[in-house]
Amino acid sequence: MSTQEPVKKGGLRGFFRRLATSQAELEAAELREGLEPEGATPIAACGERQRFCVAGTLRTVTLRPRGGAPALEAELYDGSDVIDLVWLGRRKIVGIEPGRVVRAEGLVSLQDGRKVMFNPRYELRPAG
Repeated sequence: MSTQEPVKKGGLRGFFRRLATSQAELEAAELREGLEPEGATPIAACGERQRFCVAGTLRTVTLRPRGGAPALEAELYDGSDVIDLVWLGRRKIVGIEPGRVVRAEGLVSLQDGRKVMFNPRYELRPAG
């Protein structure tokens, strides 16, 4: 199944689609569907050196020093792609934890082939 076509929930055709679709694809489609009202751009559609608003679920949160200074890094997944959110000079931010739904806005850049947003503005969303 292509990732462009959403998985439909109803009917016999939807039943067979769900049977033929992997669990990861089903979860990604459900996550994208749940984030549509956020007004965010899919991460896969974000280009380099442009400002975007993205929303998704934090997969990992790690403390990784950059140039001798602390940096909090979080991997945000929205069902289409991932982006690394990096807060320079921060060791911890209350609410930034794995599994949390976050909306972030900032300049997208590429670093080592991965999309990165440094010091983004963010909003914590309620779980569920």
